[in-house]
Amino acid sequence: MKKMKPSFSHFLVTLIALALAKMPHLVLCYHDYNEALIKSILFFEGQRSGYLPQDQRVGWRAHSGLGDGSDHGLDLTGGYYDAGDNVKFNFPMAFTTTMLAWSVVEFGDLMPPTELRSCLVAIKWATDYLLKTVSKPNRIYVQVGDPISDHNCWERPEDMDTKRTVYVVDAPNPASDVAGETAAALAAASMAFRSADRGYSETLLRNAVSAFQFADNYRGAYSDNLDVRGGACPFYCDFDGYQDELLWGAAWLRRATEDDTYLNYVESNAHTLGADDNINEFGWDNKHAGLNVLVSKEVLEGSTYSLQLYKSSADSFMCTLIPETSSFHIDYTPGGLIYRPGGSNLQHATTISFLLLVYAKYLDRTSQTVNCGAVSVGAATLRRIAQRQVNYILGENPMGMSYMVGYSLKYPQKIHHRGSSLPSIKDHPQPIACKQGSTYFNSSQPNPNVHIGAVVGGPGEDDLYDDNRADFRKSEPTTYINAPFVGALAYFNANPSPL
Repeated sequence: MKKMKPSFSHFLVTLIALALAKMPHLVLCYHDYNEALIKSILFFEGQRSGYLPQDQRVGWRAHSGLGDGSDHGLDLTGGYYDAGDNVKFNFPMAFTTTMLAWSVVEFGDLMPPTELRSCLVAIKWATDYLLKTVSKPNRIYVQVGDPISDHNCWERPEDMDTKRTVYVVDAPNPASDVAGETAAALAAASMAFRSADRGYSETLLRNAVSAFQFADNYRGAYSDNLDVRGGACPFYCDFDGYQDELLWGAAWLRRATEDDTYLNYVESNAHTLGADDNINEFGWDNKHAGLNVLVSKEVLEGSTYSLQLYKSSADSFMCTLIPETSSFHIDYTPGGLIYRPGGSNLQHATTISFLLLVYAKYLDRTSQTVNCGAVSVGAATLRRIAQRQVNYILGENPMGMSYMVGYSLKYPQKIHHRGSSLPSIKDHPQPIACKQGSTYFNSSQPNPNVHIGAVVGGPGEDDLYDDNRADFRKSEPTTYINAPFVGALAYFNANPSPL
């Protein structure tokens, strides 16, 4: 990996981090958002599957998964490993892609040119793969790799000898969730590439339309298919229903095409597909809060009052985050981190921070505020909440720890990640077999390969973090934690004003 020359600002951050490590009650006053942005995008190169290009910067990785799809006479190489394992789960991968693309759509103009290019490269690594998965009409490939055999091993992706099972859904069997999210990803990416590569943008949009048609024509959850369920569950089952992905996919197609057909779909299906459930959640499985923010843009701009239901839900969600309002009910840790029970908590902090910034942008552009009962909330308040979350992740927390690997001096050293925790194939050319990797998994030593930019699952509700490779809920990075963080960092890099 190419080393970056330390700047004075980086030196300053290091000194502050050292002081904070000794006196954790202190808070950081400065963050190098540009450094964090660069590293948050670089992370995706360490998650790549397939043939790695010559300009690959993460040097401890090499080619992997080169036979993916070959048992079926297919080329399903490429894409991303979603976390610390070696499986390609398309449901979270598509959501990751949507969030990277949305980051460019909303904040790409704020990114330095080199990082905008790097972000587009990261998106294209995913979309090139996703295009392969929907290349046949009424068929979608939803996963590559058997998770049971994979999770029974601790081996580098370059050494993989586990089953590379291909999971596929054909009509009339349904896959509305994965196909709907894939449609959203391709539509959002078509917008991200519109200026950079018009031809590729059109290809993405054309495939987004066909993926959505499959999702809508054959409704149901992909993990309800018996042939898929054994591979998807319990890892990335559809736990919250497929209906939100249909609205989400249609909303992105509306945004990308400005076609009233999709506007009518989002409007007419709001009640039947659960848009009025007002679910305050956003992530790889539940799109409701993100959907409401996305659709609200048109309402705030005054063009489509018929979508008021979505804006009301978006406003309600924002109010739940404001301690001064009567609607406040989101949990925060004592140190100020948004907290929801379950694994990989920082996925909630990064997605919610992103939504806060996007909604603040929409409010600013239309000179509006959110009415939270007796309290009127403006864009500045939403941005302050988002910045507190971003700063917490970067080290402004009771542990004085950056939860982004490689940022600051104090960060997780023993992350739950196979490639990071095992010697690089370049340093240790001999294969490390399935169970041989257990020695490295059980080691008390730091990972030999620093997975720069990886944001881990994060601390518990008590703000405590044990640097423990075995505690995957806290120590495992995921692509869908990082993806929305890219957009948030892009904003604060351009607008680093203190709270």
